[in-house]
Amino acid sequence: MITMTKHIEGLVLSELKQIPDDRGAVLHMMRCDSPEFVSFGECYFSEVLPGCVKAWKKHKIHTQNLSVPIGLVRLVVYDDREGSNSKGMIEEFKLGRPNNYFRLQIPPLLWYGFTCVSETAALIANCTDHPHDPTESQVRDIDHPDMGYSWYKAEFVGNK
Repeated sequence: MITMTKHIEGLVLSELKQIPDDRGAVLHMMRCDSPEFVSFGECYFSEVLPGCVKAWKKHKIHTQNLSVPIGLVRLVVYDDREGSNSKGMIEEFKLGRPNNYFRLQIPPLLWYGFTCVSETAALIANCTDHPHDPTESQVRDIDHPDMGYSWYKAEFVGNK
């Protein structure tokens, strides 16, 4: 189970249903009657190789709904939104099966990234509320000084 000691405003972490049997498992991700469902834009998968980092990204209007059906990732969210009660906070999540099968909903305007921490590649499922639009998001390098986070030390180092 994930323990959150601080909470970034707007993040929603939901435990997902796993229906195992001796042939494999059915893994739920998103339902249209889920309280977190907004609308359907697209669903896609992102593979992350062990030790690789994919960060930082922020969407202007998209809501991300992320789950990890294969492998294990450390997903990090940073809030730099003006007027947010959690401005300046960083929150880390460990997502993956079997013990951390959750969906993390990330609202617009939050920076996020992830790294694969399993021995094999991880697969991230993302169900967004808008189709991909390359002009709608922003990206930063993994070591961008405004983020105050070291991916390789896995720690929040504070804003500079």
